[in-house]
Formats: sequence, C-alpha cells, structure tokens
Amino acid sequence: MFFRRRSNVIPIAGARDPQQGYTRPKAPPRSRRLRLSPIWIVAPLAIAAGVFFWPGAPSVRLPFAATVHDTDAAHFAHCHGRARRTCVVDGDTIWYEGKKIRIADINAPETSTPSCPQEAALGARATARMTELLNQGPFSLEPWNDGRDTDRYGRQLRVITRGGHSLGLVLVDEGLAERWIGYRRNWC
Repeated sequence: MFFRRRSNVIPIAGARDPQQGYTRPKAPPRSRRLRLSPIWIVAPLAIAAGVFFWPGAPSVRLPFAATVHDTDAAHFAHCHGRARRTCVVDGDTIWYEGKKIRIADINAPETSTPSCPQEAALGARATARMTELLNQGPFSLEPWNDGRDTDRYGRQLRVITRGGHSLGLVLVDEGLAERWIGYRRNWC
C-alpha cells in the first residue's frame, strides 16, 4: 500500500500554509488616473486652426491686439505722376514716406493694366476703399510672415493693421480683393 508522507508536500509560492494549498496573491490596487486620448488634444487644435485659417472666414482680431499701438499715420490720396511720396497706387500697393509697399496678405484687381472693364471698375473701388481705410487713423506696418522683406519688383512686403486687424482683409470681406495665395488670379 502506498501512502504519502507529509514531508513530501512541496510548498507553493504565495500559499499561507503548505497543508492548505495555493492561495492567490492579492493584485496591487489599480490607479484611478484619467486616461487622456490624443484625440482630445488634436481635435480642438484642428478645429481652432480650421476656424482661424478658413479662406472665407471674417477677419479675426489678433491675440496681441490689446497691446498694439498704431504709430504710423498720414494723409493718402490716389497716386498721380512720377513724384510719389505718400499715396495709393491700387488696392494692394501704396507709397508711404517715399517707400513703395506691397500689401502682402491680399491680391487686388489691377488699375494700371486691367484685363477687362470689370477688373478696372473693381480695381478703382478697391483703390478708393484702401485710401479711405488708410485715412481713418493710425495704422501699423507689420512684416510679412514668409520671411521675405521685398518682392521681385523691389516693393516692401507688409501687412497693414489697425488695432490688430488687417486692413487688407477688410477689402477681402467686402469682395474688393482676395487673400494672397501665391499668384494673381484673373479678375475677368
């Protein structure tokens, strides 16, 4: 007859008593941290960027606008003749204190060499509106965000703002210009 001796019992790790058998060890307590999915970070940022950069969106007040002090001011008229000091050439080009400036964030219809009567009429309206906006009070000339200071024609690339708002985008909102997309479009 076979029998077991108690000395042959193999103790099991985690058992309270080798005679009782195996007892499962307690699991460590779970952390109750909130798990943050990347979608909760990326989605709001994408929505905010979409609203800010949407092509048809109205002009947006820049976050630093409360601290902007517009210091430039002058009386502008339409440019005539060769002597140009402070005047408006067309909706996206001005002379200010003897410097030729291209309003970098917009494209306005041409007035000097329009392709059709519709472009000439729209260009004249854009020129008159830009003259009106510039004469309404102080403004700031901000550098263009692509890192270039001048264009291929030697004009300074600037964004004209008042209180943090782009004056060029006012023309865009009124249908007298379009946002600059890297090339001139056909207005006819």
